[in-house]
Amino acid sequence: MFNSKISGLGMYVPENVVTNHDLSKIMDTSNEWIVERTGIKERRHIKKGDGNSTMMMGVKAAKIAIERAGISKKDIDLILFSTLSPDYYFPGSGVLVQDKLEIPTCPAMDIRNQCSGFIYAVATADQFIKSGMYKNILVIGSENHSGGLDFSTRGRAVTVIFGDGAGAAVISREENKKKGILSSHLHSEGKFAKELSLIGPSTNRWVPEIIDANNPEDTSYYPFMNGQLVFKNAVVRFSEVILEGLNHNGLDPKDIDLLIPHQANLRISQFVQKRFGLSDNQVLNNIQKYGNTTAGSIPIALTEAWEQGKIKSGNVIVLAAFGSGFTWGSTIIKW
Repeated sequence: MFNSKISGLGMYVPENVVTNHDLSKIMDTSNEWIVERTGIKERRHIKKGDGNSTMMMGVKAAKIAIERAGISKKDIDLILFSTLSPDYYFPGSGVLVQDKLEIPTCPAMDIRNQCSGFIYAVATADQFIKSGMYKNILVIGSENHSGGLDFSTRGRAVTVIFGDGAGAAVISREENKKKGILSSHLHSEGKFAKELSLIGPSTNRWVPEIIDANNPEDTSYYPFMNGQLVFKNAVVRFSEVILEGLNHNGLDPKDIDLLIPHQANLRISQFVQKRFGLSDNQVLNNIQKYGNTTAGSIPIALTEAWEQGKIKSGNVIVLAAFGSGFTWGSTIIKW
């Protein structure tokens, strides 16, 4: 069996910066209200005509990751694309990336696990490499939230949280069994599926049905979040799955060099940091700049950490996510 490692990282966010003050001009909110509840100060949104989409942002991040991995795009054996906001109902965004990058007939798979999507994709890539089936796997997390949010006061509790962006990683074979991705730990609890969801449009309720109803009070085609319930579950599941990963590898919280949580809410991250007694230098948060980019948040943060020299050879890196489904997971890496 082989081990696997992250051999290249890349990220892309749109140039269009949307501040809390910008949102306060179109809905009943304020910078203070948003910062107090989420920690977010600004986020990036796709702007009409800028050429971006879920796929296109993923392509831009992927090109950087492939170059940094020191391989050719033709060396990619598998594409895993994690998103909750695909370009189309079908086909998936993975094959669109494949076409845009002009990668030959390798398999492409979309992973629809929302906030936990990148963790699930990394775990999938890790197993394909450890089995010997593939050598280099492109993993992308990309989201275009802004195209489907309710920018009225009615939707502010959800809308102020989310931003657009993409991150990518190339995961490759590693001969040293003591380095690379040590383990991943995945969970879900479907009884909470509708507590963070987008119910319509869907195959249960197609777009024409919504349009024909002409009901301005129908909010089913906007994201819904039971914020308090999500928060309460997140702080518990984050802690549990991080500890599960540490225990599996014989590690303690003090062994963590850098924890990169899914950027769901700064308050959740701060709670988990306090729970494990970690210093500010041991936890990376960039939700203040980008908001919650769901499947894109961990690879964006991981790329920034690497670019800023916060990740060094031999470091223990912990990735963790919790979100819609409910789904959650962690990955333990020896860099």
